[in-house]
Amino acid sequence: MDGTAPHRRAPGRTPAVEETWPPSSLLGSLAAPARGRLLQLGAARRYKADHVLMREGEQTAFVLVLLHGVVKATGLAPDGRDVLLAVRMGGDLVGEFAAADGGPRSATVTTCGVVVARAVSREDFLACTRDDPGIARAVNAAVVAKVRVANTHRVDFAGCDAATRLARVLHQIVMTHGERSGSGAVIRWPITQPELATLSGTAEPTVQKVLRRFRQAGVISTGYRTVRVEDLDRLSDLAFREQP
Repeated sequence: MDGTAPHRRAPGRTPAVEETWPPSSLLGSLAAPARGRLLQLGAARRYKADHVLMREGEQTAFVLVLLHGVVKATGLAPDGRDVLLAVRMGGDLVGEFAAADGGPRSATVTTCGVVVARAVSREDFLACTRDDPGIARAVNAAVVAKVRVANTHRVDFAGCDAATRLARVLHQIVMTHGERSGSGAVIRWPITQPELATLSGTAEPTVQKVLRRFRQAGVISTGYRTVRVEDLDRLSDLAFREQP
C-alpha cells in the first residue's frame, strides 16, 4: 500500500457509518453523498498506539482519512529535537500534501492511541477530487484552514509572554480536539510537556512552572494521559487578555 508501515485490517464494520465528525473536519464538512463516496476509497486499517504512519522525508504519497483516534505531526528541528507541528483526529485528512505534489513527506505522523483510518492511494485520491468538485472544494478548504492556523499561530505569539502562549496552545487544542464537559473540556490523549513547549515556543522548565500555576488556580487538572480544562472561560481570559 504505497509503502505504508505494517497494519492490520479493522475488524467488523467500518466506523464510517457510526461516527459523527466535527463540522470543522473534512468528513464533517461534506454532504452525506460526497462523504459516502470518499469513504468508499481505499481500505479500512487499524493502527496501534505510537505507530509511525508516515515519516518525514520519505517518498510515499498515499493519504489517510482518519475515522477514529488522534495522530500528531512532528518535524525534526536543526538541533535534532522532534517538534510538534499539529494534531489531527477523526474526520481529518493526513498526507494530502505529498499526494498533491508528489514531493517527500513534510512531517512524521504518529498515532496517539489506537487509530482507525481509510488508506487511499494517491491515484484514487486524485481521481476522486478530479471527478467530484464538492470533495475537491472541501479538501482545498481543509488545506487552507491548516495554513491559516499555522500563520495565525506565528503572528499571535509575537510579543506574548510564556503563560499567554501556553494558554493559547491549550485553548486551541481543547476547542479543536477536546470533549466538552460542563463549563470545561477534556483532552483524552497524551500530550507531553516537551510537545507543549515546542508548540508554545517556551522552554520546558517554564512550561512546568506555568502548568503548575494553572493547576493551582483551578484552570486545569491533569490525569493519566489526559488534561482537563476546568473552566474554558478562565482559560480564554488567560489566552486572550491584553498584553501589557
